[in-house]
Amino acid sequence: MTIDQASDGKCRLDKWLWAARFYKTRSLATDAIDGGKVHVDGDRVKPAKEVRVGQVIDIRRKELDMAVVVRALSVTRKGAPEAALLYEETPESSAKRANAAVTKQADHAKRERGAGRPTKRQLRDIKKFTGISNY
Repeated sequence: MTIDQASDGKCRLDKWLWAARFYKTRSLATDAIDGGKVHVDGDRVKPAKEVRVGQVIDIRRKELDMAVVVRALSVTRKGAPEAALLYEETPESSAKRANAAVTKQADHAKRERGAGRPTKRQLRDIKKFTGISNY
């Protein structure tokens, strides 16, 4: 692997989440951990919790719910291809995310025709029918 391993085999959770590119800054990672949006092996933890290879980390962000297994440790932030080597998403998590994406698309497709604001064409027809120019 071309990943900088943590020198002593230990890494803080907030640094690891930042290095793995789940959060843009360490402070955002810390806020998420303090807010209960990150769990390690099913337990709520603190930002300074030491992460070890093989642990399962549950991450909840907006619509994104992921469960990842730690594959490597790093305290430096690298590019996305190298950051992806730090973890592996569990099969259950990837199936759940795929199902959520399909459900979201299906919900969007259920919108009834004509619901919501009139289209540009409908506005022209309304103006023509009513004779009102300021609709």
